[in-house]
Amino acid sequence: MGEPGRPGLLDRLRTRYARFDHLMRAYQRFDDRNGGFFAAGLTYYTIFALFPLLMVGFAVFGFVLARRPRLLGTIDNHIRSQVSGPLGEQLLDLMNSAIEARTSVGVIGLAAAIWGGLSWISHLRQALTEMWWERRLGSPGFVHNKLSDLLALLGTFAVTMATIGLTTLGHAAPLAAVLKWLGMPRLSLFDWLFWLMSIVISTLMSWLLFTWMIARLPRAKVSLVDSARAGLAAALGFELFKQVGSAYLKVVLRSPAGATFGPVLGLMVFAYITAYLVLFCAAWAAVAAADPRARPVEPPAPALISPRVRRDEGLRTRQTATAMAVGAIGALAVSRLARRPR
Repeated sequence: MGEPGRPGLLDRLRTRYARFDHLMRAYQRFDDRNGGFFAAGLTYYTIFALFPLLMVGFAVFGFVLARRPRLLGTIDNHIRSQVSGPLGEQLLDLMNSAIEARTSVGVIGLAAAIWGGLSWISHLRQALTEMWWERRLGSPGFVHNKLSDLLALLGTFAVTMATIGLTTLGHAAPLAAVLKWLGMPRLSLFDWLFWLMSIVISTLMSWLLFTWMIARLPRAKVSLVDSARAGLAAALGFELFKQVGSAYLKVVLRSPAGATFGPVLGLMVFAYITAYLVLFCAAWAAVAAADPRARPVEPPAPALISPRVRRDEGLRTRQTATAMAVGAIGALAVSRLARRPR
């Protein structure tokens, strides 16, 4: 048994290592503000918003096929050659129905995607605000919030598309194509370099996206420097999670059950871990911004020393007369006390 009053292991580690203490205070802040609950809610809204986006994708696909009959015929022949029997006919009927109803499916899907996207961005901004601020902020109004959420949604979509585009350009396949175009031999060393370069570029782009989320999506102004540090931590954790998840999915998808349920479960886990990571890093940034030890101490103002010289003019006339009267009265009292018989 330990000695009474002796700090535990975690307390000693927190006292000795400032970064570990920062991490523990970030987790405490994340837990006190229901970070796991917010991450679960964001996972639901993420999955819910994907179905309208799929409808929009089907509508776009239908418009493309309707204007390109040759491509439609190629896809039709490919389906008939690969899938025979009633299942092939059902797939063809489903594709033709999607092409015929492309306008209605697109309009409904777009409206539902906007509504689902606004719900998603609203809950994400609320969750990030809770991680940053201890007090509840006043609402400027319903219309103002929805317009602000719409602008935030468009900004997040633009940053996400830019991130995906730059990540795709930095992927190993485009780099290998450039190597082939230059006529250089493809060595195993180049494959490793391309793989490492793609990870670095993907991490940098994730850093940009997460910094944008942590710094610009909260409903109040926050520290950009602390948000950038938290965004880098989130990007590193996200890249590690992607590498582990991709290796895990390769193993799971080999079985029939994994091939059936693996993508859906993988998508849910991916959405939850990503939301959890972003919110936790936001709490980490909030702790860093609120920690007085992390702030530089301002030097004190310069001291101005100005000695004051006063001239002692002695006692004034009134003060002298008062002192003489008090002395005479005291002497008279002492003499009378001395003459009293004992």
